[in-house]
Amino acid sequence: MSPTPLNVWITRAEPGATLTADRVAAMGHRPLVAPLLRIENLPDVEVDLTGVSALAFTSSNGVRAFAALNPRRDIRVFAVGAGTTAAAKAAGFKAILSAEGDVNALAGRIAARRAELRGTVLHAGAAEPAGDLVGALIAEGMDARSLALYDSVVIPPSAELLGQLGTIDVALLHSPKAARALARVLRGKPVENLRLLCLSAAVARPVARTKVREVVRAPFPIEAALLNLIGRGDPSGVAPRPATRRLKSK
Repeated sequence: MSPTPLNVWITRAEPGATLTADRVAAMGHRPLVAPLLRIENLPDVEVDLTGVSALAFTSSNGVRAFAALNPRRDIRVFAVGAGTTAAAKAAGFKAILSAEGDVNALAGRIAARRAELRGTVLHAGAAEPAGDLVGALIAEGMDARSLALYDSVVIPPSAELLGQLGTIDVALLHSPKAARALARVLRGKPVENLRLLCLSAAVARPVARTKVREVVRAPFPIEAALLNLIGRGDPSGVAPRPATRRLKSK
């Protein structure tokens, strides 16, 4: 017996949104791609790798932004999870270690290798990082600094999407910033059928008081764990793959 396909709102920025939508569709659900964030690389960034012994990436966006600015691929890379690791491999990095977790797991993985690192760990990523990786490494007695390469800009949802809120079963949230944006969208709008599935506790926090069916966080901060929550309680198999819908922002 196939599961009842659910309408799943993909809120994350591109290009990640398309990848998530493909995975959701393969599970037999109906993805609706309408990002609440847009990635913009910062202008006039200078990458200084003097004294840098390792790069730390907490998002695939950070990997892509760095790769576009600097040709070095011989530096060791620490990646937060599978998606970031895949982006680093695609960019041409060879020595990659994945924490398969969140920022705290990444900090722990790097600190465990401190004896092998004879210089600075450079965290290349967002202007507003989701966690304080550099602070965690410094607290471990390591030399670390950050370099902002990109920013995530909030995209107001379209009137079309707002009109469809009552038909959406699930919204996927990958970052605290997207969660804050959604909390503003839902303010004063009870949506009793909507489940908010969040990648981590930090992502769930901004939407904790929204008037929705429920707010659930993934048991592990990886997308596979997040997607497993979509059909929670449905023991049936996989439905035929449906088409992906895309809504334009304002």
